[in-house]
Amino acid sequence: MSADNEAEAQEKLIDLAAEFYDQFERGEIPEMSVPTRTKSNIVFDEDEDVWVYGDRESTRSANSVRGARKLLKAIYTIDFLSEQLEEDRSSTLRELYYLSESWDVNEAQFSSQDESNQLVEDLEIVSEVTREDFHMRPEESGATIMGPLYLREQTRRGEREIHCQEDVGEGGYQIPNNPDTIEFLDHDADFVLCVETGGMRDRLVENGFDEEYNTIVVHLKGQPARATRRITKRLHDELDLPVTVFTDGDPWSYRIFGSVAYGSIKSAHLSEYLATPEAQFIGIQPEDIVEYDLPTDPLSDSDVNALESELEDPRFQTDYWEEQIEIQLDIEKKSEQQSLASHGLDFVTETYLPERLDAMGVL
Repeated sequence: MSADNEAEAQEKLIDLAAEFYDQFERGEIPEMSVPTRTKSNIVFDEDEDVWVYGDRESTRSANSVRGARKLLKAIYTIDFLSEQLEEDRSSTLRELYYLSESWDVNEAQFSSQDESNQLVEDLEIVSEVTREDFHMRPEESGATIMGPLYLREQTRRGEREIHCQEDVGEGGYQIPNNPDTIEFLDHDADFVLCVETGGMRDRLVENGFDEEYNTIVVHLKGQPARATRRITKRLHDELDLPVTVFTDGDPWSYRIFGSVAYGSIKSAHLSEYLATPEAQFIGIQPEDIVEYDLPTDPLSDSDVNALESELEDPRFQTDYWEEQIEIQLDIEKKSEQQSLASHGLDFVTETYLPERLDAMGVL
């Protein structure tokens, strides 16, 4: 879905605006149709194993004051993004919201950042260009990678080549907003390990897990940003590396795995660009809580509801997930990654992960 260059992205934006003018010339009321972004219009593509939008569409039409304002805001945003590309500049989603206050027509200004974020998503969908190609950035996610990967990065100061172990500090290489500006040059990696929490990521690096097992450790930093999911997919697709996802043992962390593997409802229009259906779950399993007698917290009512919902979720309707979720509902407990430290600081890297990875056929 990504544009090949800024000129193509700019052209597609201008084509959108031109269509409004063409509608005027034909004597039609200007309108823009986008897929309805509600849960009821999200379907699981079983062939691709990702979430995608269904056939239902919503129309932004100037036949009402409210609809006309939406299109006006779209025109102003297109103009801003086109100018931004022309000047080879970038901005954040937050800046776009505030910047609209300087626009000379009050009706074009956004009332909230949610409104401006949604409009950018609309423009992504109808133009088939990602916001990264519009040079739009989220607030920094801070997600990083550490491992035997050599890459070339395009920056505003030119190209630079980086080894993601030898040329970075303990914090690792920070994933850029648009990972498609990265060229993979070489690697000695055997697999990718995506890690939910910063504490566990630091434990793995301190214990030298990335070096001992030739692992690219990707810090998800909770619910992963688009850039994190994109670089993970590229590592799998382009370097043919297995991807594993190491999270806490609770329903919300299972959904973190789901977003890496199958995509999220919010970004269903980008699932083929962001999701890695081949990813495998290596997080704290409910059966691990019992087997290793891990420290736990009781399930809350919202945890139970989330687990029961996941039993109906196509992403988790496998024998493995149904068994694990039923175990968790039975024991009524959840556990964090760091609970493995109850067996010592080296247990996770010397015992737990090697055993799990070996059983999964990754090692």
